[in-house]
Amino acid sequence: MRIGVLSDTHLPSLVRDLDALGPAVRDFLETVDLILHAGDVTAPSVLEWCGQFAPLRTARGNNDLFEHPSLEDWHVFEAEGWRIGLVHQVRPESRPIAELVSDGLGGEGVDVLIAGDTHVERLEFRDGVLFLNPGSPTLPHHKAFRLGTCALIEVEQAALHAEVLVLGETEGMPNPGTPSRLKLRRDGNGTHLHEAHAP
Repeated sequence: MRIGVLSDTHLPSLVRDLDALGPAVRDFLETVDLILHAGDVTAPSVLEWCGQFAPLRTARGNNDLFEHPSLEDWHVFEAEGWRIGLVHQVRPESRPIAELVSDGLGGEGVDVLIAGDTHVERLEFRDGVLFLNPGSPTLPHHKAFRLGTCALIEVEQAALHAEVLVLGETEGMPNPGTPSRLKLRRDGNGTHLHEAHAP
C-alpha cells in the first residue's frame, strides 16, 4: 500500500489547487492508494482536488475553519497491520515520542506518528515509533510560495518504507527541502530500523 502524505498547503488567495505549482504534486498523488493531509489545508478546494486521486484523511489544522468529510481533529487507523496516527501539531517535535502521542492522539498507541505545522520536513525512528513531518509542498521552511516537500509511506505486513520527497524547483526560488528515507522491519522481536539514508 502506498500512502501519500502532505501538510500545510496554505494556498495564496485566488489559487484553488496545487496545480498552480506545476505537475509535480499531481504526478506524485496519481501513484498512491491513500492520501493523508496533516492539516493547515486552509482551502477546502485543496481537499476536493486531492480526493480525485485517492481516498483522503485530513487532520484539522489551526487554520482549517471549515468542514469536510475527511476532516477530524486526529485520526488513528491501521494499514497492513501498522497503526498510523495523523494529527496537525505536536510541537516541540523533539519531545519524547510518548509525550507527542499523548498530546496529539490522546495516548493511543501507534507505530507511525504523522504531524505537520512546522513546514520543515522530519523523518526519524525513535522510541519504537516512526515520526514523520512531510514539510509543506507550497511554503517549505516558511519561504514564499514555491515547490517544497511531501512524503511517501509504503507498507506491507513485515516492512515499512518512508521517504521525504523534494518536489523539484520553482524557477528562481530554490527548494530548501532535504530528502531522506528509512526502512523498518517487523519480526517476532518487535520493530527495528533496517536502513536509513539522509544527506
